Amino acid sequence: MKRIALAVLMCLAVGLTGAAGERVRIGISIPTADHGWTGGIVWWAQRAARELSEKYPGAEFIVVTADAPAKQISDVEDLVTRGIKALVVLPHEPTPLAPTLNQIRRSGVFTVVVDRTVPELENDIYVAGDNTGMGRLCGEFMASQMKGRDADIVVMTGIPCDVDTDRVNAFNEVMKDNPNITILDSQPANWSTQKGLELMENFLQKFPKIDAVWCQDDDVLKGVMQAYKESGRSDISLVLGGAGSKDIIKMIIDGDPLVRATVTYPPKMIYEGVVMAAEHMLNKVDYQKVMIIPAELVTKENAQDFYYPDSPF
Repeated sequence: MKRIALAVLMCLAVGLTGAAGERVRIGISIPTADHGWTGGIVWWAQRAARELSEKYPGAEFIVVTADAPAKQISDVEDLVTRGIKALVVLPHEPTPLAPTLNQIRRSGVFTVVVDRTVPELENDIYVAGDNTGMGRLCGEFMASQMKGRDADIVVMTGIPCDVDTDRVNAFNEVMKDNPNITILDSQPANWSTQKGLELMENFLQKFPKIDAVWCQDDDVLKGVMQAYKESGRSDISLVLGGAGSKDIIKMIIDGDPLVRATVTYPPKMIYEGVVMAAEHMLNKVDYQKVMIIPAELVTKENAQDFYYPDSPF
């Protein structure tokens, strides 16, 4: 905290806009690429920094990644000492970051928080995907593919948090309107390919007939598909993930008989957050305080519009 206080005094001494001719520094703090979706976050953050640096020669974009909450707090403090005027942050965990981030914002650093937040975390703009919309669209697609017939499905949830709760609750609300669909079991897969594999192996041993799987996450879906193919069974007619990874979208484009759709929760949201910070700082553009990026159903008809083959996710 002492480092933050010293940096705040330095910022106040030169003024928020800096000396004449000084480049505007914008910090971008994100988690390390520890799975597919965060890999996409890193890729889009770096792309934003590269493209916006070319568009705005008077700006400097600094991307830092953290593998733990304590590392991210340290990273953010270092960004302040480097004289950033705006900060775009996707919290590793929002609660431990909140005191540091709030102090920085109150000092005059324009703050954009992406994806993860808690009530005590302050920001100028909050950018996120539509978790409720994602769960609802998954439920509606699942119901449409079962075509009103009796169907038994299994569900894999994510890591226990508000993101997961919103998705699962919305999916379950759709299921209430489709009494022909029975949820045999629902277990957390932690958005992990390996956990999805292990959980699907257990489900296949436990249930002699499964009509469909909702695994919520495209990384988990890869584990589900591996377990199902290795089982030699042929009863499942649909495996539905979510988030919109390039590998799963390619499967949709190629006409995979089991993987016919996904629902977006785009890592590109970090790109949008950086654009907003840059446009506000450099062009005085004002944005609404909360920006929710709608979830979209991806099928073979529109999959090409969501396919980014150069992205890691």
